[in-house]
Amino acid sequence: MSDPTATRARILDTAAALFYERGVHAVGVQEIVRRANASKLSLYRYFPSKEDLVREMLAEHSDRIHAWLRRKTADAPPGPQRVLSVFDLLIGWFAEPGYGGCTVLNTVTDTRMDPEITAIARRHLTRYRALLEERLREIGAGDPEGLARQLLLLIEGASVVTSIDSSPGPGADARAAAARLIAA
Repeated sequence: MSDPTATRARILDTAAALFYERGVHAVGVQEIVRRANASKLSLYRYFPSKEDLVREMLAEHSDRIHAWLRRKTADAPPGPQRVLSVFDLLIGWFAEPGYGGCTVLNTVTDTRMDPEITAIARRHLTRYRALLEERLREIGAGDPEGLARQLLLLIEGASVVTSIDSSPGPGADARAAAARLIAA
């Protein structure tokens, strides 16, 4: 008998990869279970519907991204570099082969602003802003809330342009703009 936790994780990971590659509506449950080496019964035991699977996948993805951002930038040197370390990390991610944009934004778009998916996306963006605000407060930036909103626009804009242009250049451009905003 297989481990239920492992089966659930395998279904989630498989769905996440397929949804990222082709979009939520282009991937059926049958393909997910086949690729995950699981049964439909298992999928529906953990996720009563495909919509529940999408929501859970997105929430877990968001959690992983934010844990990764905090973990990988925690030891950045104090000062403006600590804020910019978020951009540095993302520049590396944007340059990875197969980068196709932000999973959260892609899923919101693919589900045509489904209210529950949009709520997950809002939490995702709120956590991004909170991280940026925290780092900006550490350096004594004026109006950390407003500046965090501006920096988040640079991050998300760079992600979108990178995915369309298939070029990591927008990440570096966003970092340069962020450095100028922080210095101002």
